Amino acid sequence: MIDVFQSLARRGLFLLDPEAAHGLSIKGLKTGLVPACAAPADSRLTQTVAGLSFANPIGLAAGYDKNAEVPEALLRLGFGFTEIGTVTPKPQAGNDKPRIFRLVEDEAVINRLGFNNEGHQAALYRLRSCARSAMIGVNIGANKDSADRIADYVTGIRTFYGVARYFTANISSPNTPGLRDLQARESLAALLSAVLAARDGEAAKAGVRVPVFLKIAPDLTEEGMDDIAAVALEHSLDGLIVSNTTLSRDGLKDQRQAKESGGLSGKPLFEKSTIVLAKMRKRVGPDLPIIGVGGVSSAETAAEKIRAGANLVQLYSCMVYEGPSLPGRIVRGLSQLCDREKLGSIADIRGSRTDYWAGKNV
Repeated sequence: MIDVFQSLARRGLFLLDPEAAHGLSIKGLKTGLVPACAAPADSRLTQTVAGLSFANPIGLAAGYDKNAEVPEALLRLGFGFTEIGTVTPKPQAGNDKPRIFRLVEDEAVINRLGFNNEGHQAALYRLRSCARSAMIGVNIGANKDSADRIADYVTGIRTFYGVARYFTANISSPNTPGLRDLQARESLAALLSAVLAARDGEAAKAGVRVPVFLKIAPDLTEEGMDDIAAVALEHSLDGLIVSNTTLSRDGLKDQRQAKESGGLSGKPLFEKSTIVLAKMRKRVGPDLPIIGVGGVSSAETAAEKIRAGANLVQLYSCMVYEGPSLPGRIVRGLSQLCDREKLGSIADIRGSRTDYWAGKNV
């Protein structure tokens, strides 16, 4: 019955502009129109990463709930964690519309939103009403017109320290001019030094250490990956998120929409992002946590991210095509995988195909 409902809902939503459909889905979660569909708890899927205990390894990536409007409703869909944002210190409108495009034949999305959000204070107000136990991460970024982008990230740490279970420093969106320049070695070192110093200062006051992750792009050279890995290890970063959207348009069927500028996500991103994930795992070693993102549409694709070296997995764009029951279906599928392969933990498959994926060309 849920699948029939979702099929009809998708048809209706696809008649709308993608951004209007997104807003309607947020309203559906707020009102309870979108039903909870979590999978049964399974201790084999519980993961401890960066000192945090996740009920299952499947999370919602940043970009959907930019303003922290429905994080707890999203957790009721079956996610083990959710990430709000990207939020910037000041509200900003983002880029001109239209700025989201569906590539239906490819089950992909192109967006050039440009960190549209209501700013720190609006998100903070909403997060303060959430249960402290809820596994909600905060994805922080810089305003487009900021005179000091590093200071914007530091402000994000200080503003949300009391409500975030973890932070993600997003330096990999292709839709804010110059933002990806922060991935360069010297710029990244300066950013991480400032952000982690701010985190350590807040931790000393609060008595709680909140992990900080770094979200990187899939469009990196081998040298770029070398630099990020070296800086991450030098600064004792808590983990990496691999990866954001891509500027590549290789292999797309919908050539008309492919001409739109912006970051591509969805199924076509799976291979590229998984290769970069494995290459980063080889560079940082087995201990640094990595969250794998990009093209996750099923339990098998989620499991393959873990085999490539991920500790946790996030998704977003594939829900546009698969519907809100997707996280619950993936979690149930991972439990079934544990049954089939007689696993004591889903972590038992982690890294089993890192060499395979790392050996492929991006």
